[in-house]
Amino acid sequence: MQYINRHLESKVMSLSKSYSAILVTGPRQSGKTTMLKKLAEKENIGREYVSLDDLSVRELAKGDPAMFMQLHKPPVLIDEVQYAPELFTYIKIQIDKNHNPGDFWMTGSQIFRLMKGVQESLAGRVALLHMSPLSAREIDGRDALPFTTNFDVLADESKKISTVSTPELFDKLWRGSMPGIVSGLFDDRDIYYSSYVSTYIERDVRELSGSIDALKFNRFVIAMAARSSQMLNYSALAEDADIDVITAKAWTNILETLGIIFLLHPYSNNVLKRTIKTPKVYFYDIGLVCYLTKWSSSTTAESGAMSGALLENYTVSEIMKSYQNCGLEPYLYYYRDRDAKEIDVIIEGDGKLCPLEIKKTATPDKRIIKTFGVIDKSPIEVGTSAVLCMADSLGAFDKDNLIVPIWMI
Repeated sequence: MQYINRHLESKVMSLSKSYSAILVTGPRQSGKTTMLKKLAEKENIGREYVSLDDLSVRELAKGDPAMFMQLHKPPVLIDEVQYAPELFTYIKIQIDKNHNPGDFWMTGSQIFRLMKGVQESLAGRVALLHMSPLSAREIDGRDALPFTTNFDVLADESKKISTVSTPELFDKLWRGSMPGIVSGLFDDRDIYYSSYVSTYIERDVRELSGSIDALKFNRFVIAMAARSSQMLNYSALAEDADIDVITAKAWTNILETLGIIFLLHPYSNNVLKRTIKTPKVYFYDIGLVCYLTKWSSSTTAESGAMSGALLENYTVSEIMKSYQNCGLEPYLYYYRDRDAKEIDVIIEGDGKLCPLEIKKTATPDKRIIKTFGVIDKSPIEVGTSAVLCMADSLGAFDKDNLIVPIWMI
């Protein structure tokens, strides 16, 4: 099995010089533990590894956290720390007493802001990083770079990467971005995803919500995948899975907590009063979407009814990963108003809004960028926009509106 270097490695090492605790969160099997174990080997300071997936270890951590801390002294790597929030108070005490940078490395298969117990105890004391499944840049061995519409940066990038055709890109997204598949550890994609859903997702859902009807939950996840890149509609999800709306909302929250999906919220302000308030849903790993929606090959996915949605989901998740892999908080939104005017993605940063449109075409029409005018009334300055598409090379309609190939992200 080939280890693929992760962009967060340098961030973990630099933060370990100033923070006593580092918590890497993200979905199961995304490579958190593998990365930290590799870094621990390089450190060579005898960092102990302890996993709360081990039930006897978990029982001690929950029942007698003080004894756990005596047995497992820093520097330590605590895996799946979300299972014992009781530890957080004791970790806080240790940090406040010793102030040793790099003492605690932790992983959690739940998104931090949704993880119970950690915020109160470790606020301000822990460096938080989110690890998604592999990004295209990591798979290709390129450096970490948050996506930008800065032409000079893009022009420089375009010299370092060769053109990817639409069939090649769909092959990548169909195979997915889970390290187990990309590294070649598992060669049967269907069996991998089947066991991923039944072993990890269902088990973690039970941990968070008690008993679940596995068949209904499976139908729910499939219904969610079929609506990737669309506005979240709890009633339709509930109907498809034969559950009530309250359960649909609870299960959506759990999928978000587990880092399987993320929500893109609509951009709005006091001036833009006609905006829709419903978020859109995306999966971090598009291979899982292809598996759940039963596309048997990348060719059928590319020519099928969902091809536009799959490409949009892939593009938005790659933009999201490009920020997270640099340890940055991505400020991504979408725009839709009651007149059905829509902008796929808006990046907010450096006092500007940069609108993006995603199209499965190699030759985008200039009329596409007309919609960007809807945010001109915004109190924030509108920056350089881009149409993200399947063009062969970087281009532009004019100096303010670029044409950026999706494979450059």
